[in-house]
Formats: sequence, structure tokens, C-alpha cells
Amino acid sequence: MILKYDVIVIGGGHAGCEAATAAANMGAHTCLVTMDMNKLAQMSCNPAVGGIAKGQIVREIDALGGQMGLVTDATAIQFRMLNRGKGPAVWSPRAQCDREKFIWKWRETLDNTDNLDIWQDQADELIVEEGAAVGVRTVWGVELKAKAIIVTAGTFLNGLMHVGRKKVAGGRCAEPAVYNFTESITQHGIRSFRMKTGTPVRIDKRSVHFEDCEEQPGEVGHHMFSYMNIERPLEQLPCWTLSTNAHVHEILRSGLADSPLYNGQIQSIGPRYCPSIETKLVTFPDREQHPLFLEPEGENTNEMYLNGFSSSMPVEIQLKALRQIPALRDAKIYRPGYAIEYDFFDPTQLRHSLESKIIKGLFFAGQVNGTTGYEEAGGQGTIAGVNAALFCGAAAAEVGKKTAYSPFVLQRDEAYIGVLIDDLVTKGVDEPYRMFTSRAEYRILLRQDNADERLTEKAYNLGLVRRNRYDWWKEKKEMIGRIVDFCDKTPVKPRDINDALLRIGTTPLQFGCKISDLISRPQVTILQLAEAVPGLQNIITSLPNRKKEIIESAEIKIKYKGYIEREKIVADKMHRLENIRIRGHFDYNSLHELSTEARQKLTHIDPETLAQASRIPGVSPSDINVLLVLLGR
Repeated sequence: MILKYDVIVIGGGHAGCEAATAAANMGAHTCLVTMDMNKLAQMSCNPAVGGIAKGQIVREIDALGGQMGLVTDATAIQFRMLNRGKGPAVWSPRAQCDREKFIWKWRETLDNTDNLDIWQDQADELIVEEGAAVGVRTVWGVELKAKAIIVTAGTFLNGLMHVGRKKVAGGRCAEPAVYNFTESITQHGIRSFRMKTGTPVRIDKRSVHFEDCEEQPGEVGHHMFSYMNIERPLEQLPCWTLSTNAHVHEILRSGLADSPLYNGQIQSIGPRYCPSIETKLVTFPDREQHPLFLEPEGENTNEMYLNGFSSSMPVEIQLKALRQIPALRDAKIYRPGYAIEYDFFDPTQLRHSLESKIIKGLFFAGQVNGTTGYEEAGGQGTIAGVNAALFCGAAAAEVGKKTAYSPFVLQRDEAYIGVLIDDLVTKGVDEPYRMFTSRAEYRILLRQDNADERLTEKAYNLGLVRRNRYDWWKEKKEMIGRIVDFCDKTPVKPRDINDALLRIGTTPLQFGCKISDLISRPQVTILQLAEAVPGLQNIITSLPNRKKEIIESAEIKIKYKGYIEREKIVADKMHRLENIRIRGHFDYNSLHELSTEARQKLTHIDPETLAQASRIPGVSPSDINVLLVLLGR
């Protein structure tokens, strides 16, 4: 049996679901291949979306017409805006979700996406003809043919789970591993390696002594993940904080000899920034306690997630250690934490479009590129889906021939997704890649509040975003502009504003100034000044439902105007190097003016532009100057 499509997506995780909906929404006839239709977008670890820098990625996915933000808002049971004590460049939304409702909301979304079919099966072999990916064979003997293939197989490729000295094949707890598919790809020259991640124990909340925990309530406010939502429909639940202690550490240390990480059983690379509890003990031997967070898995379940206690220690060690924590002294668990090893592919063999440099029409997204996290996966899936659809359009233009096309690529000053992909294809990975605000040079430009400003028009021009979203963005942009323009142009005199400034607790004026000068003060807000400035109050009164979001965006633009303009100047300078294309211009091995390391790295990465070359570890500024001189010649 042969089924024909434009795009085939292998894997129904977060990358696969975003890739499939993006390609389908752009008009590509798409098939999503998944082993289990009842676990689409399964949250394998913590049922939470967002976090530091990750929340920005979700808002970017939403601004691009993706689904993660919409699904998260619909299933959130606790929302918090992290880093509110710092500047808005690093504010990051995070939501705890109902795990089961999240899956079924995604299923509903996929079922109602035009041009998208779901096929429940397992990919067994990639079909390659004349250097191009043309289809997939499944374990049931079905051939799926397509112009473009997107691999988003998560942790399933040759997956192996570890609890103590026990090893069980699988891609996730109670789900089978996928064999043969990695080898069908690597035989064409694509490199694969092994990586490790882990997940914590799941606890029955009926066995928890919550009186020995500290309650951590969520926020009830205007912030959402999607720019199109105005409310969260589910009941909002608290999380709880607690910590390990010396007794817990003593028991865990006694089991290190049976830990797969330390007895040689696991050789693959693991995450630095989400370490197991045993890794924390070894890395920080003097710490007397480590914080833990007990988080609900849903509205109607007793299952709770113990954030901070990822482990692959033997079951009896995990349980014995847990019961040394006062709140968990009678703990009952649903299952222990475990580690999992799986295959990933060298991301430096990808283009910025996430298409393989080796096999035409083959795209990779998600954990198979060496990343960790639902958000990083979803962002890659969106870009891979868009570019697969564009690739199909270019191919169709020449009656099925594989032709060149103009890929959709986000720059480092346009999106955290752009930073993520550029880091992957330029630097590669030596541990599971996790996004942080510190990885972005242009954090003040890449805020969570302005992802729609950066990306929605691009998405509309691609056909990713529907007219109603685009019209809402234009309306919002006009309203933000009205507030900023009024504040920049309207003067106030001391006698008219000083009483209000004293009530706010800020220094009164000696001379007149513009309203924007007052808003630039850290302790002054637009809403406070509006009470004393009728014209500003009139504008605010005329705003629609999402007035708090609009006011916040305007206020950030005013308060941080100088920083924003300065960062734009730096970004514009870098764009000059981004516009200098060097791929195909040099035989780097013959350029003895370059350092040996630079020759090796440039040959290996084969950068598209001079700016990308400048970001390769081991390529120095003097090497870049050599290339500039040679280009001039």
C-alpha cells in the first residue's frame, strides 16, 4: 500500500505536532505519523510549559500561528510570570498544565486542521532516491511517499531506560523504542550520537503532608501565552515547595554505586542545567539541601510531579530517600524516576532551515537535534514545517523536481527561535541544549511581550496566520502607538502633576517635561499618571478587552527606549555580516592565512554567511578579517 503526501512528519510530540500544523496551514498535504494517537504532544516529563527564555519561545510560536500557546492557556492549572523582579527583557511566562487535557486539546486541534491526516504506525525505514528523501516505510509495510520528510522522533530512536542496574528498551515509560530508523538515516552519511535525559518520581498526593510544605500560589492576571486569549478556563491550583536534607543525601550517596550515571552503565551525555539529584550531590557536595517543587499533574488526578528530584537510582533508594523528607514521610509513588538514552543527529549537518545538508528534502526538529524541552522542540517544529511546505512548493513548480527554494530563517535579533537554531547548526551540541536568556545577545529586543510585533506580519505573509490574528495585531500596534505618541509629545507642568507624583512617592518636578520622561522613572506607571492626565485617561478608557497588555507594552517601549535603540544599532551592524554570503566561495583547507582550528571548523560547518562564521567556536576575529580581505580581492 502506498499513500502520497506533500509532507510527512515522523513523530507526534511537540515538534511533530507544530511541524504538521504549520505545513498543513500553509497548504501542504501533510501526514503525521505517530505510534499512539492517544498520546499526541505527550508531556513526558513535567506537565509545564514555559519558563526562563522558554516562555518567550512559546509566545514566538504563537505569534507565528503555532498552537502551543493556545493549548497551554486552555489547559493551564497554574500560571506565573517568572523574573518579575528584574527587567522585562527576562520576564518569562510559565504554566503548569493538566497533562491529559493538554493531549486531548492537541488532538482536537489536529483533528480540525485542514490538509492534515494522522497515520498511527511506526516508521521503520527512510526511503532515499538520488540523494533526496522521498518517503518512509513503516513496520506494517505501508509506504508513505512525499516531497519532504520531517523527523521529530524525540527520545524513541534506540531508546533505553535505566532504573538502577535495570535496563528496559523504550522511548518513554510503557512505550516501545524504535529500531532500524536511525540506521536507515546514518547509512547516507548523517552522523548520530547518544544523549541522556531523565524524569522524576511521580507521587500520590494523598500520601503527602502538605502542612510541612510551603504553598506556592499562581498569578491571577492578564498575562496569557497566546496573544488571542483573554482567560484560562480551568481551576487554578497551587504548587508546593519543600527541600532535601542531610538524611536524604546520605541515603542517595549510599546508592551511587548502583546509579547508571556513576557505575559506567550510561556513557552518553546528559543535561547540565536540569541535572539528576545524584548529580547535584556529586557536583555540590557541601550543599545541605536542594529545593524541590511538588506540582499537580491535573485537575482530577492524585498524581503529582516532584520537580528537582530527577533520578535513575534503584527504586528502593529513591523511595527510602524521599521518606526522609518530612512532607513525604509516608510517600506512596506511582512510578520511580528513570533515565533514558536515545539517538540524536549532528545538528551541524543542518541548514538554518533545518533541512539536511546531506539529504535533500529531509528536515529534523526537536530532541533528535540534541535539544531538550517541549518549547525548544515546538519552535524547531514550526520552522521545519514552514520550510518543508516551502520546499514542496518549489518542487511542485518544476513538476516534482527537487529545486532550490527560499527558506524561512529567523535571525538572532528576531527571535529566540533564531538564536536556538543558529546555535545548533553553527556550534553543535556537547550536552542537551536548553534555551536561556543569556544565550541571546539582543534580549531587550526579544521580549515576551513583543513576539507578535516581531513575527506576526512575517507569519501572515507566509500564510501561517489567519486574517483575524493579523487584524488584531494591527489594531494592537495602532493602540500602542497612540499611547507612546501621546506620552512623547504631551508636556506637563509642575503645578498640574506634582500632587500626583507625591502620592506615587516620586520626586516632584521643578520644571515642565514630557509625560514619557515621567514614565521613564522606575516607580511611575502609565495607569498612575492617567489619573492626573485626562488625555491619557481617555486613550486608556477607549482600549478593548486586553487593555492591560497594551498598556504594559507601551510602558516598556517608553521606559526602555534608550536600551532598545542601542541594541537595534548593534543588531544592524551584525546584519552587515549576515548579508555577506560565503558558502561555496572558499576551499578553507587551502587558506593557510587562517589558523588550523579555523580551517577545520569552517570546513566542518560550511557557514552560510560571514556572521555565522564569526560565531563558530575556534574562529577568531583575525580569521574573519582574513576572509573579509580575501572576499575584497
